[in-house]
Amino acid sequence: MRSSLAPGIKLATSFSRDSWYRGFILVLTFLFYTAYHLSRKPISIVKNLFGILDNCFLVAYAIGMFFSGMFGERLPLRYYLTAGMLSSGLFTALFGLGFYWNIHSLWYYCFMQAMNGLVQTTGWPAVVACVGNWFGKGKRGFIMGVWNSHTSVGNILGSLIAGAFVSSAWGMSFIVPGIIIGTTGVICFFFLVESNSEREPLLGNSPSSEEIFSNHTSVQATEEHAEAISFWGALRIPGVVEFSLCLLFAKLVSYTFLYWLPLYIANVAHFDPKGAGDMSTLFDVGGIVGGIVAGVISDYSGGRATTCCVMLIVAAPMVSFASSALINTHISMLLLCGALVNGPYALITTAVSADLGTHECLRGNSRALSTVTAIIDGTGSIGAAVGPLLAGLISPTGWNNVFYMLIVADVLACLLLSRLVFKEVHRWCGHAARQRG
Repeated sequence: MRSSLAPGIKLATSFSRDSWYRGFILVLTFLFYTAYHLSRKPISIVKNLFGILDNCFLVAYAIGMFFSGMFGERLPLRYYLTAGMLSSGLFTALFGLGFYWNIHSLWYYCFMQAMNGLVQTTGWPAVVACVGNWFGKGKRGFIMGVWNSHTSVGNILGSLIAGAFVSSAWGMSFIVPGIIIGTTGVICFFFLVESNSEREPLLGNSPSSEEIFSNHTSVQATEEHAEAISFWGALRIPGVVEFSLCLLFAKLVSYTFLYWLPLYIANVAHFDPKGAGDMSTLFDVGGIVGGIVAGVISDYSGGRATTCCVMLIVAAPMVSFASSALINTHISMLLLCGALVNGPYALITTAVSADLGTHECLRGNSRALSTVTAIIDGTGSIGAAVGPLLAGLISPTGWNNVFYMLIVADVLACLLLSRLVFKEVHRWCGHAARQRG
């Protein structure tokens, strides 16, 4: 009796070559941005040693992001990402080497953090543009929600790596992540295929009618000659301004937790630095779930703005409850708060950015994707810089005041989406009325 084909081989051959390519790009870009976040997390773990340096990074990151997208539209993404990751690895490692070189100049560490903030702006617009080149709008929220877990995975790994060395030789908390992101830069140079048009000479066309795997081949020929969109042109795309300003406040909340949660747990719950860093990773675990849930709900409902608004409304009281629950290191509250805070942030920076970067008003020119992503994330990064700074100024008056500031930011983020939420609700009501008719 002749044996049948092994089940694993059957499964592998059931996917088209296009599907394998898209899966490969998804995994590769996931790895890249995990490394980006892994290398920026250690500063929050050693914050009691270096109090102001996170602001050097965040201010430089916010400024650089507005220019990064325009470079990303005009340069090959493979070279752009490779240069960014290698540079980030260099500056991250140089920061850590200051420990072994006995450098005690604050300006040295400020400079390294600021330069790292600038080169890290190469990451987000480029990886979102790359994924947007390969995936269409079908189930984009779910796919990018799962994919966006790289942010939380990177934060978790960065916390664990930094926590392992913070009490003995804090320099290794930066050197190890620097080596990791530098290595991923080399992988990027050798393996990244930034768009479907680059793949065709290698594997040829593979037909697929699913919108989820829409490869935009009908417009790619014209896009080769299309001009990259200007900064002001990107701002005129409907929804860009509202979602950018909303992200400013949403990211203010998220990054305040990112940079101050380990210190808060250490001070209030009396954990050692390693234990506080490990406990803070629960917030990021919740963020993974929140990003996926937000993506699934927005895909099903078709309401990106409404999904964000509802999660922000629920997040506001949860932040208040978290202030007391965190004192007792309530695990479920850390998870829930992470999901509600990071869900809207994840949705806006991924699926929403990709939707707006390929908006119908652009008439098939997706070369706006990197610029739109940079504008949205750059505006959000202003909040990311301001939030931890405000927390540092307010915390001496009492930690409760910091949490009140976060609640106000959540409410403002929600209000900024009110016009878009109204449009989505009006569309749903009109659709329901037509069905009844």
